Amino acid sequence: MKNTITMLALFISMAFYGQSHSVIGKWKTIDDETGKAKSIVEIYERSGKIYGKIVDIIDAEKKKSLCTACSGEEKNKPVMGLVIIKGLKKEGKEYNSGKILDPTTGKQYKCFLALDGNDKLKVRGYIGVALFGRTQTWNRVK
Repeated sequence: MKNTITMLALFISMAFYGQSHSVIGKWKTIDDETGKAKSIVEIYERSGKIYGKIVDIIDAEKKKSLCTACSGEEKNKPVMGLVIIKGLKKEGKEYNSGKILDPTTGKQYKCFLALDGNDKLKVRGYIGVALFGRTQTWNRVK
């Protein structure tokens, strides 16, 4: 009985440890120009790839905004619920080979994600090579 309880406690603690060391979850996006929170993005895995969609917008006036600057199937869709991170693959400690959409400008960029500790996520969008881009730090929502 004692061994069963110990094993159960160990299993539960390992599950929580693994969860906090993953990009999967909800993240608060921070505007790199103003330093203010903009939205909540839920990052999830589907078919072995990483995706992220906007599940909340902090500014109440922008909650019903549309992606008017977007092109293709995203054009004029609500920003709330928009999948902005698409098709990233895990490569070592980073997630690469995907795209990120800036719903403000409608532009798509190559993207990579990397955890910075347990509760910070470095999100880099770039054109061509990663040297030409910008990085935002998102905070895990607890």
